Amino acid sequence: QVQLVESGGGSVQAGGSLRLSCASYGYTYRPNCMGWFRQAPGKEREGVATIAGDGNTRYADSVKGRFTISQDNAKNTLYLQMNSLKPEDTAMYYCAANFWAVCGWAPTTYNYWGQGTQVTVSS
Repeated sequence: QVQLVESGGGSVQAGGSLRLSCASYGYTYRPNCMGWFRQAPGKEREGVATIAGDGNTRYADSVKGRFTISQDNAKNTLYLQMNSLKPEDTAMYYCAANFWAVCGWAPTTYNYWGQGTQVTVSS
């Protein structure tokens, strides 16, 4: 059974940085795609960044130039470096694994999800 465990969330002031980690367990083969999503209270879950098995990355327009997704295959760990944080980045952040579809933003294409880690950015 695949398990994803996020860590690294917290509270920071605007302009600050955080690095989220997502440790993966139980893989028998690597996923097609890993992604970071976020959900703010009262809003739908939205994609933030994805990374395909070949290393190709995509970012939501709202985080381009500020966030960087990366992965360490040897450690089965996914990262999200978040710089120049804004109050509108406040949300619960989730990592997710997609084993069957091409990388995309639709949450329904991701088979496994972590429990989430809270990021709060104050002005």
